[in-house]
Amino acid sequence: MSAPPTPAPAPTISPQVRQLATVGLVVGVFLAALEASVVATAMPSVIADLGGERLYALPFAVYLLTSTVSSPLWGRASDIVGRRRLYLWGVAIFLIGSALCGLSSSMTALILARAVQGLGAGALLPLTLTMIGELYTLAERTRVQSFISGVWGISGLLGPLLGGWLTESLSWRWTFYASLPFGVAALLLALRFLPETGRPRPARLDWPGALLFTAGSGLLVWGLEQRQWLMVGGGLLTLLAAVLVERRHPEPLLPMRALRQRLPRIAFAGNLLGGAAYFGVIAYLPLYAQGVSGGGATSAGAILTPMLVGWTLTAILTARLVKTVPLARIAQTGFAVLVLMFAALIFAVHAPLWVTSVLGFAVGTGMGLAMLSLLLAAQESSPREDLGAVTSGVLFARQMGGALGVALMALLIGPAAIESGGFQLAEGLRRAYILALTLVTVALGLSLLLRAVPAAQDETHTAKPVSLE
Repeated sequence: MSAPPTPAPAPTISPQVRQLATVGLVVGVFLAALEASVVATAMPSVIADLGGERLYALPFAVYLLTSTVSSPLWGRASDIVGRRRLYLWGVAIFLIGSALCGLSSSMTALILARAVQGLGAGALLPLTLTMIGELYTLAERTRVQSFISGVWGISGLLGPLLGGWLTESLSWRWTFYASLPFGVAALLLALRFLPETGRPRPARLDWPGALLFTAGSGLLVWGLEQRQWLMVGGGLLTLLAAVLVERRHPEPLLPMRALRQRLPRIAFAGNLLGGAAYFGVIAYLPLYAQGVSGGGATSAGAILTPMLVGWTLTAILTARLVKTVPLARIAQTGFAVLVLMFAALIFAVHAPLWVTSVLGFAVGTGMGLAMLSLLLAAQESSPREDLGAVTSGVLFARQMGGALGVALMALLIGPAAIESGGFQLAEGLRRAYILALTLVTVALGLSLLLRAVPAAQDETHTAKPVSLE
């Protein structure tokens, strides 16, 4: 996500117009959050219709990849040409991608359409948060952004159930078509009421870094999915070249200056590992619900809901805990919960569906504790001028980890298990849980290093104690 610039004075518009513009922005956030969770429940039906079991992971991974890499570019480009124009383009591209997904006649076409959809999704959240920052004063902004967070949480909870119901009642294609009316509403409201915000300023887009990250991650994800090890090696080399380019670019995609400090590095790595474990598992739980437990698409949606509920509720709790509990302890507790729950899931692959749902809720609570506390710790350790870059870097790591985690778990589960279901799929999922356990165990070990982090700098760059211990 792009670092929001210093807010310009709020445009002089009437309160009613501003409210309607905000509604349009909120609908766009709802659109992105809904699509992030609604599609997973439809994927078992998609491969039953289109085939392509070997490509099961790519619709998830490609969407995460294009939305993650494009997000900072949308933010930087909005500094040059204006936010309103870029936001409208982002919504339009998302809607085109959604329509193409619903019309797909093959898995290859669906993957390409998901890439287009992810490109548009990369604009929605960062531009929305930036424009909210420019439309409202600081006191008003806190209330509006908390409302947006609530909308994100609610849509994330409803998405799996809605996806299951649409798939069973109509067709998996309607999980993509369902976003069109919301997108059109967001587009019309923005066209009519959203003012241009911010002041265009010269900025350099990190095209080399973005292209190298996209190419390297794409090669790595596709190579893992297809077991093409030469392609995997090429992807890793390309990602290494991307990092070298980032170190020299004046406005890099990743916050390279901040990542030289230990605490932001731990937050970045923890989000990368946690995102790989969590989003990788989420991609395959609906398949487990249908292929192992014998449930329908609605059951596939219901199995995801406890994980999302756990994350949402615990994130809210974490925001309150940070006033009294050290951030390091919260992060360590979150990763410890994740270690225990993924270990339990390894032995529960043949258990009834409700057992997986209960353990999934606990996984969500671990993510809510670990991810938010790491983000807050990284922000607390960084100078004011680096806050935006650090925040965007941590979120970038989490999403990129998700894209890679989905591909890695596809490699472990295997297309034969996805196609046959039953015992073979359960054993494949066990291997995926072992990978997730390994990732969060490494993250727990890294979180134990938080106590060694020195004091951070405040606004005047004088040392201040950070509540890490």
